Amino acid sequence: MKHTGHEEFLRATPVIDCDHPAVREKALSLAKGCTGDEEIAKACFTFVRDEIRHSGDYKINPVTLSASSVLEHKTGWCFAKSHLLAALLRANRIPAGLCYQRLKNHGDAGPAFYLHGLNAVWLDEYGWYRADARGNRADVHAEFAPPEEHLAFVPKEPGEMDLTGIFSDPLPVVVELLTKYTDYRDVRLNLPDMEE
Repeated sequence: MKHTGHEEFLRATPVIDCDHPAVREKALSLAKGCTGDEEIAKACFTFVRDEIRHSGDYKINPVTLSASSVLEHKTGWCFAKSHLLAALLRANRIPAGLCYQRLKNHGDAGPAFYLHGLNAVWLDEYGWYRADARGNRADVHAEFAPPEEHLAFVPKEPGEMDLTGIFSDPLPVVVELLTKYTDYRDVRLNLPDMEE
């Protein structure tokens, strides 16, 4: 069987609902014409990065959590966008997980540090490859160009870090955040923080 040992990164969950009909349909349409997992992964990444609006950047609701909800409303926070990318990849039988960074908040509101969500995708040629589909803007330029990582953010200030590990499910604090609040402003003010 393809990708033996990565079953937990291929399964459907309530949040990464890769078995949802709309998610499956979108995943298969993105894969059409692609040759191999890397091309499919890039197509899925580019779609989520460019076509799904970052709720904070665009200042829009609703607050989304599940992959199908992000796809339906075409918006999500970084975490939610990573849920959709993971689901699109899993629907194409490409192992995908979630990664997190701890970043310093340079805004005028919210916590001093906050978590940022991104993805890891398994590519046979390279192993786990991290990709960040949060969405580009003037100060953010993320790309999908394995084996080189081109992430939205690189932790470099004191207190910033890449959290260790690749998760098959979102962190409970992320699910709680995106379930508890219904307005993007409340999400911004209550972004979770976590150290290793």
